[in-house]
Amino acid sequence: MKILIIDDDTTQARYIADGLTEAGHLADHADNGLDGLHMATEVRYDALVVDRMLPKLDGLSMLAALRASGNDTPALVLSALGKVEDRVKGLKSGADDYLTKPFAFSELLARLEVLMRRSKVSASTEPTTLQHADLEMNLLTREVTRGGLPIPLQNREFRLLEYLLRHAGHVVTRTMLLEAVWDFHFQPETNIIDAQISKLRAKLDKGSEQPLLHTIRGVGYKLSVAG
Repeated sequence: MKILIIDDDTTQARYIADGLTEAGHLADHADNGLDGLHMATEVRYDALVVDRMLPKLDGLSMLAALRASGNDTPALVLSALGKVEDRVKGLKSGADDYLTKPFAFSELLARLEVLMRRSKVSASTEPTTLQHADLEMNLLTREVTRGGLPIPLQNREFRLLEYLLRHAGHVVTRTMLLEAVWDFHFQPETNIIDAQISKLRAKLDKGSEQPLLHTIRGVGYKLSVAG
């Protein structure tokens, strides 16, 4: 499992990361809320460990922003604030669990494993189709239609459209697409995304007066009726 630790206490973060590594997991680290939000948005993690008191953007605000973007990665909040109202506020802000300091690593690990099991069960009950307006994708048969008419897609085009459908109505950046669809963690010196988007747009909008795939200049792309 891949876990992101967002904590400005480097000693505590290293302690958690070492324990997770020993337990067979991968761990990344961000030392402030803004970097943590960026990393959690750009990279797919199985769980987050979030300290409540963070520089630049506090942990609860970071989680609220993450949830508002549609990201539902399981998150465990760490905090010295342990009153009932503190825990309730944390859970309402988007945390899936709340662990007060000081804590035992064995408990933290057990709680993370529970969160990840719940996430797997939830994922197994996801719908087998994705839809936006008159565009529909069947994830089992890999068939794509618009207005009932089939749209033949190559494998990369299918992955690209699936990602866009899962984020329909939201802007996705070039970096997000490179990492999610091409597994690139760097910017290639080609217009690979532009070319693929252009081909996909031509297939989606063929025979339709309503464009669905829009370029947001300087930002990225959005799958939306309104643009």
